[in-house]
Amino acid sequence: MIGDLIARGRTAMAALKYADQSRVDEAVTAVAWAIYAPERARELAEFAVRDTGLGNVADKIIKNQRKTFGALRDLMRVKTVGVIAEDPERGIVKYAKPVGVVVAVTPSTNPTATPVNKTMMALKGRNAVVIAPSPAGYETTQRTVEYMRSALQRIGLGANLVQILPAPVTKASTQALMAACDLVVVTGSQNNVRSAYQSGTPAIGVGAGNVPVIIDNSADLDDAAKKIAASKTFDNATSCSSENSVVILDSIYDAAIVALKKAGGFLADSERKQNIARCLWVDGHLNRELIATDFDVLAEATQLGASAHGSKFVMVKEQGCGADFPFSGEKLSLVLSVYRARNFDDALAITQRLLDFQGSGHSCGIHTADMNHARRIAEEIDVVRVLVNQAHTFGNGGGFNNGLNFTLSMGCGTWAGNSISENLNYRHFINITHLSTVIAEDQPTEQQLFGDFHAKYGRD
Repeated sequence: MIGDLIARGRTAMAALKYADQSRVDEAVTAVAWAIYAPERARELAEFAVRDTGLGNVADKIIKNQRKTFGALRDLMRVKTVGVIAEDPERGIVKYAKPVGVVVAVTPSTNPTATPVNKTMMALKGRNAVVIAPSPAGYETTQRTVEYMRSALQRIGLGANLVQILPAPVTKASTQALMAACDLVVVTGSQNNVRSAYQSGTPAIGVGAGNVPVIIDNSADLDDAAKKIAASKTFDNATSCSSENSVVILDSIYDAAIVALKKAGGFLADSERKQNIARCLWVDGHLNRELIATDFDVLAEATQLGASAHGSKFVMVKEQGCGADFPFSGEKLSLVLSVYRARNFDDALAITQRLLDFQGSGHSCGIHTADMNHARRIAEEIDVVRVLVNQAHTFGNGGGFNNGLNFTLSMGCGTWAGNSISENLNYRHFINITHLSTVIAEDQPTEQQLFGDFHAKYGRD
């Protein structure tokens, strides 16, 4: 079965081997429209919620369309066929080549948008794709793949440019597929990421999320609260970029809590916090029945009471970080941890401790009017992305008002054991041939290279 999938992918790729950029871009656009078309965006969103029980339909429609539209914008602006760069001074000409058959491992949290996003990038490099979906979202991903295959056939290309690992998807079948392909790209559990790295195939994995955001003493509190609330509640916090903790400076703590309440937050007391902890974690693991559920489901299960009626998310006060403080980790639910920092230095320390426990390398943010504070975060905190005055869920994976690449897969660098420290994008789906020609000799003298060093330290 695995051999047949790979063989069919290689055969389908042959049709794109000599395709020009226009033809490749047609393929990418066709796949994008397969999910972006309003009726299909809704259908697949509804199917995903029924299939997985995660998130909500309205936000999944937005995700299906917004992420696809943004990725298409990015992809239409770059060249991936033939000569893609020339540097006459260095005598270098770069030619783009396919990487081969790509296996895209995708999560149940995004069973439609992620497969399409990765397929678009892979096709941009003239590759074939085999989707290895989460068993929890298999039917939704299967339907999504069928739409992509039909879209490719509609423009005269082979449907087998996009395939899906047949059900039942198991660890063994996924592992065998990863071992047989040319590149593995994994979004989802860290177990899957580690399996990809151990497959013997070049692999790109992503890190776990657990985004902390600082509310600085110069922040526009109402604006910060609205953005945090919108981001936290989007698709019921299924995104790895969803804020999991806010770190509020002491001088504006009370006012910030008022703003967060105004934006829809409900502040749990100690008794309710214990109820939430008891229900949200079962035997040390997040409760599948409560993650990514609507707020009223969470509120009823955790006995928040009538006073929480009309709220959108719940806030719990926390002080510690680590395994003994589960609220310091990723919660995949409408629960936001709140930390009180003595000053900005303390806020930085809390942020780093949160990321050291979970979410290493992923991202963090700040709401501030002081760019010096933003720059300190970028200089001192080991993350790939630092967002300033932005809603993380809408900006971390690319936004129309920031310069990050649109993606649903965020590389987190060596801090998270990842091979990339940027948003997954088309560059990860091409090989590059470098044509090198003779240029004027560029060989400095020994004095030019070692002179200053020798003058300072001697020649011994």
